[in-house]
Amino acid sequence: MARIDDDMHDAGSTQRAFTLVEVAPEPVPADLAVVTPPSSEKRRRGDVFRPGPGPMVQFQGVIKRYDGDVRGLDGVSVSIAAGEFVFLVGQSGSGKSTFIRLCIRELRATSGHVIIGGRDLGELRRSKVPYLRRAIGCVFQDFRLLPDRTASENVAYALQVTGHSRQEVNRRVPEILALVGLDGKGDRLPRELSGGEQQRVSIARALVNQPRLLIADEPTGNLDPDTSQGIMDLLTRINRTGTTVLVATHDRDTVDRMQQRVIALHNGRIVRDAEGGYNEDPGDTGEIA
Repeated sequence: MARIDDDMHDAGSTQRAFTLVEVAPEPVPADLAVVTPPSSEKRRRGDVFRPGPGPMVQFQGVIKRYDGDVRGLDGVSVSIAAGEFVFLVGQSGSGKSTFIRLCIRELRATSGHVIIGGRDLGELRRSKVPYLRRAIGCVFQDFRLLPDRTASENVAYALQVTGHSRQEVNRRVPEILALVGLDGKGDRLPRELSGGEQQRVSIARALVNQPRLLIADEPTGNLDPDTSQGIMDLLTRINRTGTTVLVATHDRDTVDRMQQRVIALHNGRIVRDAEGGYNEDPGDTGEIA
């Protein structure tokens, strides 16, 4: 069974892992093909994510106010293209969580436009929100696994709620667990797995429904440095198949090592948007660190 690892990557194959993403993919092994959703699920997902060459994530003059006129975001405008890998950085209270919650319509903007996959979320009917969230893979710092279900059952749940057959679930779950490096550990409960392994289960669950966009909110916050590097390397491999990856983090070492695009927030405003490390601007005071 293939995995997204350097030593397991088959450069001779041309089949892509995530066929929904319409960007030039890196060659991946043929047995990493992702299951096709039922036609009804594809139709509903298509109603949410509009096809086309536009940005995967676009904020246009977004302001989010909380009670007491506290601004979570203050006039944010930014675009993230399909297939990009982007870090969202900033200290606590900078607006990172607000940004993520707006992307999945957990919050609504006070003003401005949040556009995901070509869909203005301000115009999205409440009944469509679950389909939006199924089209976005989410990975969290605290894993959010069901504690009384095995690794396989946690991943299977994401397929079951989208209407896949039992046969398809039974076929696909071992494949996706092997993909993230957990082959043979599907029968273990979360408490029987290490922190890094639990996060890999979380990533498997996020990937299993073919997301075009993967959002990771502090995915290495509870992990040691070596394990954190393994998780970030896995997200890089996923990105190379064409999936857009947005990682909110305050892990300076990881950002500096990976040298990707960095969007820095401070007091709800974007103070830097450039490729490089966490703080590449010599004139920056470091307030966002």
